[in-house]
Amino acid sequence: MDDVPQGREAARDRRKSMSPAERERVEQTVSELLDLLGKAHMMAILREFAFSEGPLRFSDLETELGISPNTLSERLKELVATGLLVRESYDEIPPRVEYEPTEKAEALFPAFGHFHRWAADFALEPTDADKTSTFEVN
Repeated sequence: MDDVPQGREAARDRRKSMSPAERERVEQTVSELLDLLGKAHMMAILREFAFSEGPLRFSDLETELGISPNTLSERLKELVATGLLVRESYDEIPPRVEYEPTEKAEALFPAFGHFHRWAADFALEPTDADKTSTFEVN
């Protein structure tokens, strides 16, 4: 992914260089990706994979994230179906299932580094609707 434009101007230039059909395809894919990532707990699950050093088990994710088993199961199925995770089942007693990010998912992981860098430098202001927020007040 070294050829991904860095910065707003490079992104604009790349967008301008696309044919209308390619631009439409890319924008549709971005919309679909953002819809997927916007689902409850999806970013937290991917964050765990972004910073893990190997495959993760369902129980590891459930313990670390505190997500209900049904929701976690649904999110993992979606990540497998979209090609972001691979599910590996082992014929053992008790059964063991591990999830591992694909190359597609790993290409998204630098975004988590950017988010963490941003969070080290900035904080969000609480909204009027959420005065009980944990956001830092400047």
